[in-house]
Amino acid sequence: MHDCALKRISLVIGLALAIWLGPAAAGTVAAEGSIRLAVDARQAPQKILHAHMQIPVQAGPLTLYYPKWIPGEHIPDGPIIEMAGLKFSAGGKTIAWRRDLVEMFSFHLEIPQGVTSLDVDLDCLLTAPANGFSAGASATAALDLLSWNQVLLYPKGSPASEIMFTPSLTLPSGWKYGTALPGAKENGNTVDFDTVSLTTLVDSPVISGKYFRAIQLTPGQQPPHEMDLAADSPAALAMPPDEEMHFHQLVIETGALFGTRHYRDYHFLVTLSDDVAHFGLEHHESSDDRVNERSLIDEPLRMAFAGLLPHEFVHSWNGKYRRPAGLATPNYQEPMKDDLLWVYEGLTEYLGDVLTARSGLLTPEQWREAMAYQVATYMHRPGRDWRPLQDTADAAPFLYDATSDWGNWRRGTDFYDEGELLWLDVDGTLRRLTKDEKSMNDFCRIFHGGPGGKPELKTYTFEDVVATLNGLAPYDWAGFLRARLDGVGTKTPIEAVENNGWKLVYNEEPNEIEANNDVVGGRLDLSFTIGLTVAEDGSVGDVTHGGPAYEAGIGPGMKIAGVNGRQFSSDGLREAIETAKGSAEPIRLLVANGAQFQTVEVKYHGGLQYPHIERDKSRPDYLSEIIQPLAQAKEARK
Repeated sequence: MHDCALKRISLVIGLALAIWLGPAAAGTVAAEGSIRLAVDARQAPQKILHAHMQIPVQAGPLTLYYPKWIPGEHIPDGPIIEMAGLKFSAGGKTIAWRRDLVEMFSFHLEIPQGVTSLDVDLDCLLTAPANGFSAGASATAALDLLSWNQVLLYPKGSPASEIMFTPSLTLPSGWKYGTALPGAKENGNTVDFDTVSLTTLVDSPVISGKYFRAIQLTPGQQPPHEMDLAADSPAALAMPPDEEMHFHQLVIETGALFGTRHYRDYHFLVTLSDDVAHFGLEHHESSDDRVNERSLIDEPLRMAFAGLLPHEFVHSWNGKYRRPAGLATPNYQEPMKDDLLWVYEGLTEYLGDVLTARSGLLTPEQWREAMAYQVATYMHRPGRDWRPLQDTADAAPFLYDATSDWGNWRRGTDFYDEGELLWLDVDGTLRRLTKDEKSMNDFCRIFHGGPGGKPELKTYTFEDVVATLNGLAPYDWAGFLRARLDGVGTKTPIEAVENNGWKLVYNEEPNEIEANNDVVGGRLDLSFTIGLTVAEDGSVGDVTHGGPAYEAGIGPGMKIAGVNGRQFSSDGLREAIETAKGSAEPIRLLVANGAQFQTVEVKYHGGLQYPHIERDKSRPDYLSEIIQPLAQAKEARK
C-alpha cells in the first residue's frame, strides 16, 4: 500500500495525464507505475473497438506481448488476427516496431533516450465468426462482451500478477453494463475502474448493452451474487420468476457443497443473442455465458441452456481457486499443460450437472435422461478403442478446433463428458467403500475449501487428487484413475451408472433430452441405430465409424436426397427405419456426394432405439442420493 504522500503524488500525476490525453481519458487516476488503458466501445455495433494505452518505459529495447494463451480456453487462441491499427509513439513522434518471427504474439521496439511513457493505439475488429471462445463474435447492434485481452499489450519480464493496469471503458449512449471488475465509477458514458493487476483485468470481462437487466440473486447477503443479462431484444430479458428462483437456489447449493466462497462478489454475465459465439468461459468472480437470444423464455432453448451457468460457476472453485500446476502459468505467452483437464473440466462438468439437478434447473427425470443419452453416446464412440481419455486432454490444444465430422472416430474434448462419467464412478466408489458415509461432497469441502473471501490460487497435481481421495477412503485410487485414463475401450461409461444402482436400456420411447437437442440443433441423431446424424435438409453430420451407414458408404458432408424412393424428410427416415424392423429389405438412400448421386443400401433392422436408465434394485441407489438437494438435506439434519 502507498502512504498518503505517494497517493497525493499519484493523484497529481494521474490528473495531469488525464488533461494531456483529452476527454476520452479524463476521470481515470492511474496508480503510480500502472499502464493506462482506455477502451472506446462506442462503435461496437459497427464491429470495432478502439484502445489507447500509456505504458511507463525506459530507454532501450522493449518487448510487448499480445495475450496468446487465455485462461479457461486451454489453447493459444488470443484473437491477434483481429488486431488492427497498431501504432506506437512518444511525445507525438512515431516509434517503429517489428513482430518476432518465431513468437509472433511479440512486438519489439527500441525506446529513444528521454522517453518515459509510450503511447499505444490499436483497434480490435469484432467481425470474427460466431464460433470459438472469446476470439469469436462478441458484439451485435445492441450489445457487446468486452474481453480485455482483446485490446491490450503488456511488457515482457514480469508476472501478469505484478503488472498493473488502470482501465476505463466508454460505452454507446444509453447502454448499461455489468462486471466483477472493482471500483466502477461513471463519468458520462465512460466507466473508470480501480487499478488492478493484469491477471484480474483479463479475468474480469464487461458485458454491456442497450437491453440490459441486472438480477440480485442474494439481496442483502454477503457476498453479493448478480445475473447481468444483455440481449438483442427486451423480450429476451423476461425470464419467468420460477426460472429465476432456480438460480437463487444454485447459489445456495454451491454454498452447501463447497462450504466457502473464494470471491468478493460474483456476476453471471449472460449474453442473449443468436449472432454471437455460443460458449461459457469461467472467471474467478464472474462467468462469460453466451447463448441463443430466447434461451430464458423458450422451453427447448431453456433446457439446452440449463447446465451452462452451474458449470461455469463451479469453475470459481475448481479451475480458478484450485488449478492444475501446468495451467497456472505466470503470463499469457507460456504454453499451458492440459493433462489434468479431466479434473479441471471433467470434475466441473460432473459437479455442474449435479448442481443443475439440485437447483431444479432440470428435473430428476430430465437429469436421468441426460445421463442415459451421455452414457449411450460414449458406448457408441469407437474412437475410444484407440485414443485414451488421457490423450483427449493432452491433445486439447488442437482437439478444441476439431469439427464434429468423424468426431466419434477422431474423438474430441471428451475429457468433459467422459470425464464427468469418470467422476460419477469415483463418487459411487467412495460411497461403496465407506458404506455411504463419504462422497464427492466431502471431497469438495476438503479439496476446494479454505478461508475464502477473496480470489486466491492454489495449485495441485495428480498426486494431490489421489491423496485427497485416499484421505476419504484408503484405496488404490492412482490405479483406479490411471486404468480409466490410459486404457482404451474402458467400461467407464456403463460402469459409472451401474455402480450407482441403475442400468442402461434402449426402447422405442424417445429420450427427452435427445429429442430436445434435435429440436435445438435442427437435426436428427440416429447414432444408436443406423449410425449418423443428419440435418433437416438431409446434410449428413457425423457418421459412426463401423456402423451401418458407414458400411453402406456414407460419409460426413454428403446429403441424403431420398429415402426408399421418396424425397428426404426426417419423419420419412424415421419411418424407413421402423419399416425395416423385422424385414429383410435394406433402407435405400439416394445420397449426393458433391455433384455425384448414388443409391446406397443401409442394412439395419433393429428399429428406432432410444437410451434410458432404469433402476437396478440389486444395488444401492446412489444416483438418487447424488442429485438430492444438499442444502435441504443439511437443513433437515439440524
